[in-house]
Amino acid sequence: MLFEPGLTSRSMRISVAVITYNWPQALELVLRALAAQTELPLEVIVTDDGSQAATRDCLLRLAPDYPTRLVHLWQPDRGARMSRARNRAIAAAQGDYVILLDGDMVVERHFIADHRSFARRGCFVQGSRVLSDATLTAQMLVQGRSPSMPHFFSHGIERRRHTLRLPTLAYWSTRPGMRQGGIKSCNMAFWRDDLLRVNGFNEAMTGWGREDTELAVRAFHIGLLRRDVRFSALATHLYHPTRKHGGPSNPNDHILQATRDQGLLRCRDGVEQHLAEFASPPLDLRALGVMPRPLARPLPATPGWNVAATQAAALVHQRVASVGSEHH
Repeated sequence: MLFEPGLTSRSMRISVAVITYNWPQALELVLRALAAQTELPLEVIVTDDGSQAATRDCLLRLAPDYPTRLVHLWQPDRGARMSRARNRAIAAAQGDYVILLDGDMVVERHFIADHRSFARRGCFVQGSRVLSDATLTAQMLVQGRSPSMPHFFSHGIERRRHTLRLPTLAYWSTRPGMRQGGIKSCNMAFWRDDLLRVNGFNEAMTGWGREDTELAVRAFHIGLLRRDVRFSALATHLYHPTRKHGGPSNPNDHILQATRDQGLLRCRDGVEQHLAEFASPPLDLRALGVMPRPLARPLPATPGWNVAATQAAALVHQRVASVGSEHH
């Protein structure tokens, strides 16, 4: 059933799960773009696959002025464990709807609002991206706090059609389906309860690739459909050397094929094992610093800072110390 009664896209709370690894300069652009949205999400969860201290320092520097709940989840660097990192963010999410975003994806200012308008029960959403080259990426990083988003005629981009925001065309240009090609978790969105039904990402899949397609296949098996959002929910991917698996056979391909052949609905090692850890919401980083103060270029404000200061105050110094020693 595509449209269930109850919670709708108008009333849903949105969590953004940003995965990152040792690129704080890019992460700062991503976070500032999310802070400048026409509609803010409930929270931004940065799920960290083992970065060094510079990433935590970046987050703590941005946190006091951040206009919505900001969370940092860290796990030890034991190779590329994207599935586990994303599952921890899904488990920790307080929202009803989870937008998955990579830490090198700088979003256009209507990104959250566009995802909200496009969400439908019984479906997950696959977004798109503009690809920037090394020169344009360097320019955006130098611009820092307020980089110019590329437009259709910009130099240094590929897939320039994805610079066009045409919401009416976006609505009419999609048909729900079960196409498996082009699945990319760099810009993807699910209802959180649907992610729990399939047990999230398969943590048996490590290293590069296929974990997002395998998740989508299980989503199809439980009856979900895919909606591709085009001309809306725009984002620019910052250039970096490819991290794709270079061998003739990616071990994750075998797991993906088994999921297809066996019609699996759930994975064994998934989000379920992290739910107990986040039975209580993780700390909002804004509680570790001072309340918002004016900046030369302030981040957008929003009513209701939702800082759990009364609960966090007694733990602040203890948490700061433990984060520093445990994570690095």
